[in-house]
Amino acid sequence: MKKTLFAVATLALGLVASANAQAQAAKPASPAWSANITAIEACSCQMFCQCYFSTKPSAHAGHDGGAEEHFCKFNNAYKVNKGSYGATKLDGAKFWIYGDLGDEFSDGEMDWAVVTFDQATTKEQRDAIGTICGKLFPVKWKSFSTGEGTIEWVASKDEAYALLDGGKSAEVRLSAKSLTKNNGGQPMVMTNLKYWGAPRN
Repeated sequence: MKKTLFAVATLALGLVASANAQAQAAKPASPAWSANITAIEACSCQMFCQCYFSTKPSAHAGHDGGAEEHFCKFNNAYKVNKGSYGATKLDGAKFWIYGDLGDEFSDGEMDWAVVTFDQATTKEQRDAIGTICGKLFPVKWKSFSTGEGTIEWVASKDEAYALLDGGKSAEVRLSAKSLTKNNGGQPMVMTNLKYWGAPRN
């Protein structure tokens, strides 16, 4: 089913593994890893997604004019610019996460998510990405699954878009022409925004 979403953003994330000394002493050390990742993302929240600043997604009125409903249905397409997990190189690896954060997540539990790995990724890369995603999104999901698909991912000065299975499964598209006309055609950049578990953005 194709997902239709409204708000779109591109983010560059820097992730570096850190380990607690006591935890290291208690169990075998995990491989050292680091990753610089760019995201093309969209969600059903009003621009800008308030989930970065609150534990409740924006409200959506029902078609029948009934009570408002809170949810954040999202599509996030990621590309690793440069990264490694132990001896496994992650440069250029692509993956896609879509799901719903639910109506409220102050307890750290969210509704559901599916991680789709690009067909070009190896088993080792998928295992590494799975571990990194656990650090990037340190939450509990009521439902969680993985899949495989083809991911086309393009981010340039003029446009940013991502297609899952050629757009048949999902599509996220951003045109700089419509969003940067008051910014001299330059891409919009967000800095110092707390992005889930990433130490910096």
